[in-house]
Amino acid sequence: MPAQPLDDATLKELVADATAAPSMHNAQPWRFGFRRSSRTLTLRAEFDREMPEADPSTRGLHVGCGAALLNLRVSAEHRGLDAVTTLVPVPADPSVVAAVRLGERPGAPENPAAAALAALHPAIPQRHTSRFPFDDRAIPDDLRAHLTEAAHDEGSDFAFLPPKHLERVLVVIRDAEGFDLSDPAREAEQRYWTRDTKVEAPVDGVPDHAFGPTDASGRALNRDFAGTDIVPGRAHVPFEGRPQLALLRTARDRPADWLRAGQALERVLLTAVLHGLVASFATQPLEWPEIRHLLRDPALGTGHPQMIVRLGYGPDGPRTPRRPVAEVLTVEP
Repeated sequence: MPAQPLDDATLKELVADATAAPSMHNAQPWRFGFRRSSRTLTLRAEFDREMPEADPSTRGLHVGCGAALLNLRVSAEHRGLDAVTTLVPVPADPSVVAAVRLGERPGAPENPAAAALAALHPAIPQRHTSRFPFDDRAIPDDLRAHLTEAAHDEGSDFAFLPPKHLERVLVVIRDAEGFDLSDPAREAEQRYWTRDTKVEAPVDGVPDHAFGPTDASGRALNRDFAGTDIVPGRAHVPFEGRPQLALLRTARDRPADWLRAGQALERVLLTAVLHGLVASFATQPLEWPEIRHLLRDPALGTGHPQMIVRLGYGPDGPRTPRRPVAEVLTVEP
């Protein structure tokens, strides 16, 4: 498609799409700076939104920034703009996680890679985390392969867990959830990022209406954002008997790899949306270094676990709030 002019309205649309990405506890740990002279958007990690208890290495923070970066690239390609991306462009400043130069390509033919990214754009506003029960319908093998390919396109591995590994991972997830609930510092940190919508109109964090129901079987798969609190009137319902979980991995485990993992994650999620799937995450074991390695399985190959994704067919999750674009975007000459 012909490139849109890179005016203020287009710039705000690009950043609004970027900030629709998921992030740990919906902290939205990002800020964007645009320099007109170079047509470059700089993505910075906001380390004052980090979680020192659950994410001391900022691995999860970087994954969220990577997801926002993927959305930005999709939005740019949708508008006919080349998004030339550099990860960690200023080694001396770790807060600068990516630079995206937005070039026009008037009249130039769209290459297949750009077209594939642009095709994901309709899924950006539709993607929401769903902490509700999914049904037991199996995801077809060809769709599983398509999701795996989406992650590979972003330099990451993505594989659905075979039955024996799935059972082991479910135990690890439940153990990690129990560790979280018994750790006062972690529970306090989580509570800091939850929002009571009866007393505030949040722009970040996880609102109470997005907690989802509890599982009547007593299993802990989704993170329970209510913690040890009792939520009056909260539904108590059965979830799927055999959840369809996939593990996203990277070859190495540095900030640039975490950013690649975030881009791969969001590409998988947007692809899933376009094929009628919904998703949630089970990140609890990833936040305990002592048990993160237990997620590996020789059958899936080597690599560092970066995300556990639950996928299936079920109700869409509710929208969660987003910070206004004016709060996260600055523009320089």
